[in-house]
Amino acid sequence: MNNTLEQLNYVSSFSQLPNVFYQQVTPTPLQQPKLVHANENIAALLNLDINELQRDEFIQLFSGNTLLNNMAPLAMKYTGHQFGVYNPALGDGRGLLLAQVKNDNGVIWDLHLKGAGKTPYSRQGDGRAVLRSSIREYLCSEAMHHLGIATTRALCLIDSEEPVWRERLETGAILVRVSESHIRFGHFEYLYHSNQHHLLPVLADAVIAQHYPHLVNEPEPYLALFKQVISTTATLIAQWQGVGFCHGVMNTDNMSILGQTFDYGPFAFLDSYQADYICNHSDYEGRYAFNRQADIALWNLSALGYALTPLISKQALNDALAEFEPQLISHYRQLMQSKLGLSEHQEQDGELIRRLFNLLAANQVDYTCFFRRLANTVGPEQMYDLFEDQRGFSEWFDTYTLRLSQDSMPASTRKLSMLSRNPKYILRNHLAQAAIEQAEQGNYNEIARLFALLQHPFDEQMEHHQYSLPPVKGAQQRPLSCSS
Repeated sequence: MNNTLEQLNYVSSFSQLPNVFYQQVTPTPLQQPKLVHANENIAALLNLDINELQRDEFIQLFSGNTLLNNMAPLAMKYTGHQFGVYNPALGDGRGLLLAQVKNDNGVIWDLHLKGAGKTPYSRQGDGRAVLRSSIREYLCSEAMHHLGIATTRALCLIDSEEPVWRERLETGAILVRVSESHIRFGHFEYLYHSNQHHLLPVLADAVIAQHYPHLVNEPEPYLALFKQVISTTATLIAQWQGVGFCHGVMNTDNMSILGQTFDYGPFAFLDSYQADYICNHSDYEGRYAFNRQADIALWNLSALGYALTPLISKQALNDALAEFEPQLISHYRQLMQSKLGLSEHQEQDGELIRRLFNLLAANQVDYTCFFRRLANTVGPEQMYDLFEDQRGFSEWFDTYTLRLSQDSMPASTRKLSMLSRNPKYILRNHLAQAAIEQAEQGNYNEIARLFALLQHPFDEQMEHHQYSLPPVKGAQQRPLSCSS
C-alpha cells in the first residue's frame, strides 16, 4: 500500500522505554532547505508513495521545519568508549529520532534526522551536519547495501543555505537515516556505568522482542542475545575486510546492536592495498587501521559483555567471546575463497592468500581492480601492468592456477561466480569528492549518477567504466576527518 506522509503507520516503540533513555527534542529548522536526492527504494520499504518525495511538505518535514501531529522527536542517551576511553557524556548530539514507521510487513523503521540541531547531548557542538559528510554517508550506505553488507540506509538528503563552520565555512545539511534500530553497544554501557543495572533487562528485553523474537524462549535469552550480536558483528567485520572497507572510527557508540555498518564518518575503501591503512587523520596511533578492525570489534564486544555482567556470568560471557574469532575467520575464509573462485577449502589456501596480499602491498596494486580483473584473466601477462614485480606475480599465478585445477568448480561457472563477488564499482574517495565539489556549487547531478551506479556494483556498466578506475596519483588514500 502506498501512503501519503500523513497516512504512514507511525508508532513509538522506543519512547515506551523509561525516559532515562532519551529526552524529547524539537528539530532546529534548516534554513532554505533544498532536496538533493531521495531514495525511492526506501520510500517503498516504508510504504510511502514515491510521489510524496516531490511534495514541499516532504522537504519541510525532513528539514525540521514542520512536524506531523503524531510525531514526538527524541534524542537518545547513550555512552561509549571513544578511542578506548570511556566517555559518559555521549548521546544524540547532532541527530534525533524523528519517528518510527511500521510497514505492511510489520517491520518498524526508525526515521532519524542527522544534523537536526542542538540536543541536550550536543556538548559544545552546533548539532549540525555539513553537506560534505552527508553526501558521503548517503552514497556509501546505499553502496554497502548493494554490496550485500548490513548497513543503515537513508531516505533522503537535504541541503540548505545555512552556514556551518567546520575546517572551513560550509552549508548545513540533514540526512534522513533509516534503520530497524539505532540502539548501540553504548546504550548498554550507559546503563551499566551509571549504575542503572535494573534497566539492563528492560533494554535487552526490548531488543529481543523487536529484533530477535526467536530468542525469547531460550533458556538464557540475554546470553543468546549476546551470542547473536557476536555472530552478526563477526559477519560484518569479515565483509568489511573482504571488500576493503575501513570504517575509521569504531568507537563502541558507533557499533550497532544489529551488526550493521553504522555512523559513517571518515570511512574509506582501499585503493592501493595497504594492510595498516588509516583513513581517519585523528587516529594518531592507528587504533582503527584497516588491519585492526577485527581486534577492535572484539574489544568492543568485550566492552558490551562487561556491561552485561549483571545479567550474564563472566564465564559465559568469556566463552561466548571466544566464539568471535573462529566465526570471523570462517566467514572471511569463505569470502576470500569466493573472491578467488574456489568452492572448497584446502589447507594451503591461507598461504596462497598471504602471498597474494604481500604482492599487492609491495606493488601498491589497487585492491578492487585486482580481484575484478582476476576473474577475466587466463594468464599472468594480462595483469603485468599492475605489478612491478612481474616475476613474483607470475610465480603466484602459477600456484593459483594449480590450485584452481584441484577445485571442482567448472571454469565457466567460476568466472561468473567471481564477477558476482568482486565489485567493479565502489565509492572511492575521489569519486565522492568530485560529487561533493559539484554539489557545493549547487549541482547535484553527480550525486544522482553515483547513487544509480552504486546500486549495481557487480554489473559491467561499460558506459560508466571510468568510475571503476583507480584514482590518479596524489588522490589516493586521502585521510579524512570525523566531519568528512
